[in-house]
Amino acid sequence: MDRLIYTALSGMRASMDRQRVVASNMANANTLGFRAELLDQRPVTLKGMPDEARAMQTAAVRGADMAQGEFIETGKALDIAIANEALMAVQAEDGTEAYTRRGDLSISATGLLVNGDGRTVMGDTGPITIPPGANPQISPDGTITVANLAAPDAPPAEVGRIKLATWQGSPIAKGLDGLFRVEGGGILPTDEEATVQVGALEQSNVKSTEVLVDMIDAQRLFAMRSKLLSTAKDLDQSGAQLMRLG
Repeated sequence: MDRLIYTALSGMRASMDRQRVVASNMANANTLGFRAELLDQRPVTLKGMPDEARAMQTAAVRGADMAQGEFIETGKALDIAIANEALMAVQAEDGTEAYTRRGDLSISATGLLVNGDGRTVMGDTGPITIPPGANPQISPDGTITVANLAAPDAPPAEVGRIKLATWQGSPIAKGLDGLFRVEGGGILPTDEEATVQVGALEQSNVKSTEVLVDMIDAQRLFAMRSKLLSTAKDLDQSGAQLMRLG
């Protein structure tokens, strides 16, 4: 009897984890550049008698759907949408290099180039700083140039190039802050072929209709597994009554 209870309870816990992932994806359906989280569910069998007969289940977020989201035109000079599967390098709160697809850029009060999450955009040599009063322009390869206000006829000067990194072949994981990092530490190499579409933004790749279906399915599965606990209770009571009759 306890085997049924353990199996049903671990399944309920996995269903709750799935519901949290579904809720997170639904909440970020309108977040720029968001990548839908993927839940990995797998059976776990305990080794060694008498626990080996108990089939448990574990669930955890181990990846994300890297499919490209829809592009929308904004016409703003600092809005960019990455045209391929590359990721844009930003500085995380702990100072390490992390990666995102969110490209609604702006200039902070200190002159740093940041995205909509307030993350400092990284270039090939570190954080990108824009001179005061400058009007930056972004080229398709991520290079940022500014015109010399004192010499308007002079060619624009390059102040940095946005680091567009490739994650293909590298193990990356998505953190609770929505940023991607290399598993075990380290940084991703620059993707020299990556380009950006200026004046556009990438939407979340979450499909609301599919998320609603997943939410209903997760709720039904949780109800089915909770019903197993009620069934186990009924079976236990029936067995106890038979023992009393004996």
